[in-house]
Amino acid sequence: MKRFAMGYEYFARIIMMILIVHIAVIVHTLLGLVVCGFFPSLAASNTTYRTWLLEVEDRSWTVKHTWTVFHRAWKQELGPANAFGWPQFAVWALLIWEYWLTMTNNMGTFGIVVSGVLLVLNLLYGLFVFMSWAVRSNFDEGFVWVLRTSLTMVIARPLCSLMVFVLFLITVWAYCTWPGLMAAFGVSVPVFATMMAVYSWGRLPGMDVHEIEPTERDQRRHDEGRA
Repeated sequence: MKRFAMGYEYFARIIMMILIVHIAVIVHTLLGLVVCGFFPSLAASNTTYRTWLLEVEDRSWTVKHTWTVFHRAWKQELGPANAFGWPQFAVWALLIWEYWLTMTNNMGTFGIVVSGVLLVLNLLYGLFVFMSWAVRSNFDEGFVWVLRTSLTMVIARPLCSLMVFVLFLITVWAYCTWPGLMAAFGVSVPVFATMMAVYSWGRLPGMDVHEIEPTERDQRRHDEGRA
């Protein structure tokens, strides 16, 4: 019974953290007048979740601690996150616009082929964007390096890409089924889900569950390798 109670409390604290991050995103986006505040809020969300994941010894964060970590990250990201996010947004907006044009205009067989290609491109680009923010939060590297690494991950880590996509679909389904969840958690849930997928299957140095929280089998393999 005690173990169940502790597990329930742990789960409740995670939900509370996600809720606080969502509120922080709204407040800080408005604080940055939306245009200058959203991408730093997105970056701060990834940084907050990464920090939480790496604190294996104590993940029972308080509301104050969650807010403090987020706010500190947001202030540091005011310039860099906007420089990183707006070009990505412009490219994605163009891809979505092109896809919409092919779907709303009768172009015959050629249009069907192009729309199919654009759909795949949009899905791959979406995965790339999601992963790029997680990768960026984990490495202090330049713009080009982060983009190259993120693109490589989409291709070289198919299980991670699949899980990011599946978790996003589940989130969309849940939000459409219970709209109140979208109001309560917003972008905080998909960001958290992406970070968890990358942490579990992305094999990123410094943010790999197999290194930070090794299972008994992983530890045994590690010991055998050292021997």
